[in-house]
Amino acid sequence: MAIEYLGLSAINGPLVVLEGVQNAAFDEIVEMTVAGKTQKLGRIIEVYEDKAIIQVFGGTDGLALRNVHTRLTGRPMELAVSEDMLGRTFNGIGEPIDGLGDINSDIYLDINGKPLNPVTREYPRDYIRTGISAIDGLMTLIRGQKLPIFSGNGLPHDELAAQIVQQASLGDNSESSEFAVVFAAMGVKYDVADFFRRTFEESGVSDHVAMFINLANDPVVERLITPKVALTLAEYLAFEKGDAYPGYFNGYDSLCRGTS
Repeated sequence: MAIEYLGLSAINGPLVVLEGVQNAAFDEIVEMTVAGKTQKLGRIIEVYEDKAIIQVFGGTDGLALRNVHTRLTGRPMELAVSEDMLGRTFNGIGEPIDGLGDINSDIYLDINGKPLNPVTREYPRDYIRTGISAIDGLMTLIRGQKLPIFSGNGLPHDELAAQIVQQASLGDNSESSEFAVVFAAMGVKYDVADFFRRTFEESGVSDHVAMFINLANDPVVERLITPKVALTLAEYLAFEKGDAYPGYFNGYDSLCRGTS
């Protein structure tokens, strides 16, 4: 049962403290109504006696100790997943930002996932041909594998990531050409995010790419969630929709620039 509280005890950066809570759980999602109109989401990151420390997504701008109505949902963060997410663009916590409306789905998955028994996995045999010789020849990418890309200032990380998504295929010996791409970018500037969108659209691959974009001016705390959100969709496509999408590829553009 959801529990609601009025007011906060303290606000410190992206964190708020709520006192007098009962039955709060670590990683529980809370819904916050600010001044009776603005909606924000938060996540409980620590519980001590009757106090809960909440990490607020979207920042604490506009929050005051007396104008916040907090509702404990009693559940962890979940993502509504669907094949309709392919061809769409979302922010770092899985909210649509392309102006095409919400995702209508009856399937909600915990973004924290569950551990997989490696013994039950099929032996990886099919490789993903990226068209990048250093990857294909030295660090071959296998179907269903994740590919992280770490870069520094001034390096063409955006061009490399976009090129991989454009060229990725299941190889000549694959029985199917269907291919779903889950692409997550963390801490990128607006022009880089726009470059990804434009490049995927112009190359004709955007219809089978789901993009999760965390911008540089988005709250840093959301970058902790972005990989989990992207993996949740990727695992849904791989394990639940495997017949339609026999392979999937995760692009993680995690820029190594201080807070990124």
